[in-house]
Amino acid sequence: MSTNASDPLAALGDLPGVADAVDSVRKAVDRVYGHRVMRRRSNEVTSEAALRGARASAALSGADWALEEVRRRTDFGGEAEARTVGAALRLTAEAGQLLSIWRQSPLRVLARLHLVAEGGAAPDETVGRPRLAGERVDEPLIEAPLPDAEEVAGRLDGLSGLVIAGSSAPALVTAAVVHGELLALRPFSSANGLVARTAERIVLVGSGLDPKSICPAEVGHAELGRTAYLEAFDGYLSGTPAGVGAWITHCGRAVELGVRESTAVCEALQRGAA
Repeated sequence: MSTNASDPLAALGDLPGVADAVDSVRKAVDRVYGHRVMRRRSNEVTSEAALRGARASAALSGADWALEEVRRRTDFGGEAEARTVGAALRLTAEAGQLLSIWRQSPLRVLARLHLVAEGGAAPDETVGRPRLAGERVDEPLIEAPLPDAEEVAGRLDGLSGLVIAGSSAPALVTAAVVHGELLALRPFSSANGLVARTAERIVLVGSGLDPKSICPAEVGHAELGRTAYLEAFDGYLSGTPAGVGAWITHCGRAVELGVRESTAVCEALQRGAA
């Protein structure tokens, strides 16, 4: 894979299929932002996108609840699936509060996301910090080999450096790399998939691609299915140009499906049916 020492993320834009994916995503996002409903009711679209995105992210982490059940429930304690859904809802709500911090201190944001996923309090010393040597990870749905704590620390520092330095890479490329790297590292003791998808959302929103957070990539990832998600992730893990390019284009398709979901919400609001 070709690299650019000063901007390695930008080089990924030359991978197979990536430029077309970036262009397709931009056109899709522009279309939904141009919908007439967005002129007066964008806050409602944002709220609905947040709910649907959280539901979808929880589904990818093993808690595949119907949207109306997520909308109806108020208690997310108790059983594991309820806790997963509650964590996804909290993370989606928190993401918007962390946009200004992300570019200055991504590691601080990631620590905060893990704390929020675990309920806002630290029941044990593993919450809110990257795992140490010998600490286990509860992430049964991701079966890829688990990097050791030393590798995790080094690669997190590298990822943080890339974010802080900034890049000319399209938002889709940066978001896909952040998402893929966090899935690969699983830096926390739990909730790594939820945190990775929330970080992807933060990049897409904070970059200006989706400033109102109405294009929930999580919905697209869930619609494409866990099998396709894990197959594309395997491509990222391979590190090959074709594999990494396929992961980025998969993430692009997920954003486009999120756009389609919010377009349907806009149409429903226009008809007075939502």
